[in-house]
Amino acid sequence: MIDYLTRFFTAYGRLLFDGTLDTLRMVFISTAFAYVLGLPVGVGLVLTEQYLHTDADASVPGAGRATVRALRAFLGFIVNVGRSIPFIILLIALLPFTQFVVGTRLGVRATIVPLTVGAIPFVARLVEQSIREIPAGIMEAATAMGSTRWQLVTRVILPESVPSLIMGVALTLITLIGYSAMAGAVGGGGLGDIAIRYGYHRYQADVMLWTIAILVILVQVIQSLGSQLARRVDKRRL
Repeated sequence: MIDYLTRFFTAYGRLLFDGTLDTLRMVFISTAFAYVLGLPVGVGLVLTEQYLHTDADASVPGAGRATVRALRAFLGFIVNVGRSIPFIILLIALLPFTQFVVGTRLGVRATIVPLTVGAIPFVARLVEQSIREIPAGIMEAATAMGSTRWQLVTRVILPESVPSLIMGVALTLITLIGYSAMAGAVGGGGLGDIAIRYGYHRYQADVMLWTIAILVILVQVIQSLGSQLARRVDKRRL
């Protein structure tokens, strides 16, 4: 067993190490971009709904309510469409766009583009769900005290939803690890590419098993760290 491990990691250790780093790089960068773009969408879905329910009176112009209603419908439609497209299809459909953005269709840089696009609607729904977990009384109290919508978002909604948002980040990272493995089927780099090239095309089952083991470990570590961090920042925890 020791001899096997020595031979295996001598031959493939560097390859697996580089593949792991590539996977982590594409997943973390994509998650960061997805939250930059998806967080405002998720907040917008909640705020537009609140606007329609709380401000729908005679003092609010009908044109204003119609605009907000149209904006909410548009955001909801985009998010639903984005979540309904399987990632492997999205990956292939975005190849021309990926080529335009990063100048290549292969490798880690190219994979970041479809990973980000695919994660944005997912993140938007996670953010929306996180905000909905905030007790209604907290937001009602902030509104009664005269908070503007910007103050409501920055001083109440986001701070109160931090534990849930952290869990959402962990879930997004785990989901994108799976997506990145799919990208290996079209030369996306990372562990998925190694599993396809060596485990499938070259029939090296041990390489395939090791890539699976590394992916499982990554998922377990991210989930554990996310849960611990969320518990530490949760003010409701006794």
